[in-house]
Amino acid sequence: MYFRQEIGKWGENLACKYLEENNYKVIERNFLCRQGEIDIVARDFSKNELVFIEVKTRSNFKYGNPADAVDKQKQRHMVHAIKYYLYKNHMQNMPIRVDVLEVYIVQSCKINHIKQIL
Repeated sequence: MYFRQEIGKWGENLACKYLEENNYKVIERNFLCRQGEIDIVARDFSKNELVFIEVKTRSNFKYGNPADAVDKQKQRHMVHAIKYYLYKNHMQNMPIRVDVLEVYIVQSCKINHIKQIL
């Protein structure tokens, strides 16, 4: 389990670097509440949106594509956590988007940004 946590943390660090290089500002990482967790909250300056990002990192393809792990149950938890985040930070009227960043660490690193999953 420790190896998986390290891979996940490394993937999130790469995801943050990718976002910052693509005109996003990372506002918060690993927002945790009773309703669930949000890996990254960022601001997309090109569209003036608040983006909630789930990062899925894989070092092999044994379990399929990383985005496949964002199933309906995970999406439901994300929606509840997002609602709470918006309420807590008084941002209910802010335009939002939910994305998935797939980070592949096989022989080299590749990032696939899937926008607007919900």
